Amino acid sequence: MDIEVIPLSQLQTDTAGLLAKCCDSGQSVVVELPDHRFVAIQPLEAGDEDDSLVNNLIDTNAAFRELLGKSGASPPETVPRGE
Repeated sequence: MDIEVIPLSQLQTDTAGLLAKCCDSGQSVVVELPDHRFVAIQPLEAGDEDDSLVNNLIDTNAAFRELLGKSGASPPETVPRGE
């Protein structure tokens, strides 16, 4: 699978659209920061028990557990697509 590398300015221009595209395609996106460091954004699948990032967040981050609890208590929301 290809990984798209984009400048920070592109993420800032259409954050919701880029995140929706990332989730819809399953493709990771790497953002290049102005100081030439990189940050990866990767979609997380609900119920993916093999995802160590999610498991680590659940184990170590109370705020994430609270957010997860709130998420399960309400109907899912859709992110508007920037088309």
